[in-house]
Amino acid sequence: MNSKIKDDSVDFLFQAILTLKTVDECYNFFEDLCTVPEIKAMSQRLLVAHMLSTKRVYSDIVAETGASTATISRVNRSLNYGCDGYELVFQRLEDGKNSK
Repeated sequence: MNSKIKDDSVDFLFQAILTLKTVDECYNFFEDLCTVPEIKAMSQRLLVAHMLSTKRVYSDIVAETGASTATISRVNRSLNYGCDGYELVFQRLEDGKNSK
């Protein structure tokens, strides 16, 4: 866990997110909480991370997502040296897909 972000207000945010049950609820909450560019930036980083985790190359990622190479590098650094949050989510998404 990154101690730079850990505090009561961030805990409150994450607890709020954990109460959401559907994609529609997420849309409603995040559209209230964030600007459209913030949501788009987060979704782009998640897509970039997924593409990197499936061994896609930078040029394909740039072409498909429009992400800059700086963003791709930053996401790649998180995948390699971060807290494994992306991998946890990707595994759970895959597990959920397989259980249907």
